[in-house]
Amino acid sequence: MNQHRASNAIGIDLGGTTVKAGLVSESGELIHQTKLPSLAEMGPDAVIGQIEKAAREIVRANPSVSVRAMGIGAPGVVDNNGFVKAPPNLKGWSAVPLAAELRKRFDGFRIEVENDANAAAIAEAKFGAGRNHPDFLFVIWGTGVGGGIILNHTLFRGPTGGAGEIGHVTIDRNGPDCNCGNRGCVEAYVGQRYLSQRAMEKLLKHPESSVHALVNSDLAKVEPLFLSQAAQAGDATARDILWESGSLLGIALASVMNIMDLRVSIIGGGISAAGDFVLQAVKESVVAHVLAPLRPDIQVLQAQLGNNAGMLGAAGLVL
Repeated sequence: MNQHRASNAIGIDLGGTTVKAGLVSESGELIHQTKLPSLAEMGPDAVIGQIEKAAREIVRANPSVSVRAMGIGAPGVVDNNGFVKAPPNLKGWSAVPLAAELRKRFDGFRIEVENDANAAAIAEAKFGAGRNHPDFLFVIWGTGVGGGIILNHTLFRGPTGGAGEIGHVTIDRNGPDCNCGNRGCVEAYVGQRYLSQRAMEKLLKHPESSVHALVNSDLAKVEPLFLSQAAQAGDATARDILWESGSLLGIALASVMNIMDLRVSIIGGGISAAGDFVLQAVKESVVAHVLAPLRPDIQVLQAQLGNNAGMLGAAGLVL
């Protein structure tokens, strides 16, 4: 496989609903992008077909740009051979050789596949909040809690590509069930579905909260967006819910930072944008739970690349 670094590359962000494709320069400029439905319910062949279609659309739209490299960020575990294993929300994907399948379709291309959270970590390392931090823990906090570990500006994957599963650090061995089969994982407390459920339970005890009006008194509609809006407007109950969530996440991050001797954590994903007080809650919790020698240098930073991190990081695999 040709390992040269490309000057331009296609970055593919594969999700359960959409395939996002972008043409990215080596400086991290998103030159052109497109989006297609992923057709996840139709199985692997249909999804791979959509990836191919999106990538060829990028090439056709930019005839003056030489493109011979493509990176893909995919959900699930991605092994060292580019197999994507058991991704959530992609039907029939027990173990799919995604890299090999795409190399058949794009002869002469350099093609790399990585877990989507790891790809986002690479994006922040190359183009975002991690550019000046050679070592950091990246967390993507949204529907679930994912992450990646950057050491000396390079992704640490572990022997089989499974490193960085931060959401499944146990913070209470007797805690709630997690969809991974374990109990008390931090994701089972602060992932969006779990966070919304716990918020509903608290809001029932606080009818004065402005969140009730934001969801038209239908607490089944509670989600972090509404909690954030209420919290930023000064709602004490919403702030308490988000502060507690940030504190719980901080406990898990502190465990990883202790083990890896890390001082910096960069947090992305939808919930991380819920206000500065959320990041402050995470930081205070991390400082309280890491070993004393680490405390003075702890930084918790907001990720910078937002919804483009997946495409930028996927392209960063080959740039």
